[in-house]
Amino acid sequence: MSTLSVQPHDSSVGIPEVRHVSASRPLTWLRRGWRDLKRGWPLSLTFGAVFAGLGWLLTSYASGRPHLVMALTTGFLLVAPFLALGFYGISRRFENRHGLHGGNPLLMPFVGVRRNGGSIGLFAVLLAFILSAWERISALLVGLFVRNDVISDGYFSLTMLFDASHAGFVVAYLLFGGTLALLVFALSVVSLPMMLDRRVDMVTAILTSLATVRENPVAMLVWAAIIVAATIVGVMTWFVGLIVVFPLLGHATWHAYRELVERH
Repeated sequence: MSTLSVQPHDSSVGIPEVRHVSASRPLTWLRRGWRDLKRGWPLSLTFGAVFAGLGWLLTSYASGRPHLVMALTTGFLLVAPFLALGFYGISRRFENRHGLHGGNPLLMPFVGVRRNGGSIGLFAVLLAFILSAWERISALLVGLFVRNDVISDGYFSLTMLFDASHAGFVVAYLLFGGTLALLVFALSVVSLPMMLDRRVDMVTAILTSLATVRENPVAMLVWAAIIVAATIVGVMTWFVGLIVVFPLLGHATWHAYRELVERH
């Protein structure tokens, strides 16, 4: 593997060096993530099943409000970086040769959260605010572009994003949703694994994440496309696919962080 370490211009706030990697490296992260998933499959798939079940329950609860179902389903991409903390922790333990034996296996992946809980908690609040904003934007777009009879007839659902007869709605929804998703991706691609691994504040972690995206635009676009495609598959299978997809992406994200950010 050929990499180039780059010192970000934001070094005055203590941002670590980030590495420049090739566009094919996300495939390596996926292979390493799959390896961790196989090693810790009982715990990883348990967490995956819990989040898939919660997603299904939330959308079922909101079934009487179709726009909310769509907002929550697409909004999964906005909060997934925080929900994946357990998978980062599992991969971290494997890397440090601690394994998942001894003590409570459900709590071991979250040891780093206790050490840096303030910064991680602030980031969670930020993601919750973005998700709340997306729900309001989603409701506004539905009100502007979708007729009441389409909603009342039960036709309105996530499948409308693939319906050319509602092109105006599809373009507006993907434009606003995609912008928010790209923002969250840039802010979080390495920040949450970094806060789990090191005692750093949220601002430093976010600036490191932004620097990583800036130095690796092609690799990050490939990685973002993989995340979106895999998540769509997971969601469109009534969340069943997320049982495997979510842990795989979570473990792979840890390896992305390890390769992209210089160790302290």
